[in-house]
Amino acid sequence: MQPPPTLASPGARSSTKPSETGYGIIDCDVHVTPKNRDEIRKHLDPKWHYRNLNTGRDIYGHPMYVNRTDAKPPNGGGPGSDPAFLRKQLVDEFGISHCVLLHRSFSNCLPYAEWATAKAAAFNDWLAETWLGAYNGDGVFKGSIQISHQDPQAAAREIERWAGHPHMVQALSDSGARMPYGNQFYDPIYAACQRHDLPFTMHVGTDGQGINAQASVGYPTHYIEWSTAHSVGYQNHLVSMLVEGVFERFPNLKVVFVEGGVSWLATMLWRLDTLYARYNAEVPFLKRKPSEYVRDHVRLTSQPLERPESDKHLVRMLELMDAEHVLMFSSDYPHWDFDSPKYAFPKLPDAMRRRIFFDNARELYKL
Repeated sequence: MQPPPTLASPGARSSTKPSETGYGIIDCDVHVTPKNRDEIRKHLDPKWHYRNLNTGRDIYGHPMYVNRTDAKPPNGGGPGSDPAFLRKQLVDEFGISHCVLLHRSFSNCLPYAEWATAKAAAFNDWLAETWLGAYNGDGVFKGSIQISHQDPQAAAREIERWAGHPHMVQALSDSGARMPYGNQFYDPIYAACQRHDLPFTMHVGTDGQGINAQASVGYPTHYIEWSTAHSVGYQNHLVSMLVEGVFERFPNLKVVFVEGGVSWLATMLWRLDTLYARYNAEVPFLKRKPSEYVRDHVRLTSQPLERPESDKHLVRMLELMDAEHVLMFSSDYPHWDFDSPKYAFPKLPDAMRRRIFFDNARELYKL
């Protein structure tokens, strides 16, 4: 692991446009990619060089396009691969204080656990060398430790390897899995996260891919079905973590749900609390109602934000889910459904707006 540079590179200047909020914006879902696969391959042991470095999904690919049509850097490369262009379009344009980077190795669906672990590790080496190193003289970019959950002990060692890095702020996995995240199979991962005060973060995707189970009843025919139902997988994981006692076993663990919607949270917790009142004898290790764990342990990112036609109804929905304490802003740059900080949350109360755009993430990531 290379230490971060002390001087800014040409692509690593601070934002020149102050945020319109007056207190900065922390964007909790910014996607970056290598310029080419050789940037990843050089971090792999030669024994893995024969392996395919595919960084996408085998099925349920986007039927049209995934990225903004204006996000391709003018000097070449794919969207999210050029730090100077990303800074221009996101950091400088909106006065972003920090970007939490989510690089996707798509390794959690692979049946060969040792290869999946090696692939995730290579992506972490690349991220530390580039976006958290050479491109990050001002510290705007914060990174995620990509892990592969097939081997929780190996995933825990990967967390240990990066836990002391000044710009790694969370451990990152996919929502796709073979069993819900409340299962004790994953406890070594949570133990490592708690030991180093790093949130465990999941990003939607790889559900039903490779060795992972599909959250819905069987496999959808179309991408639109699969994508819409991402929130179903998140509900399964959260219910599992709440009722299987993850937050009793790991009382300081924080969990982040990225890019799976937000409006489902309130109604799911109402239903769960109602059932808990009837069946709490089944889970005697829980010390509180399931919903009471959420503010202390769970965070969601805002994009894609479900939008009712009325702004009044949007604000009410956010109030019902306790957004002021559990929601963090995300743009999902450079994807086609990018949420601009200017238009994502109209007519919010000032206190709620500040916590969503800044304070919740600042507190979670200690920025």
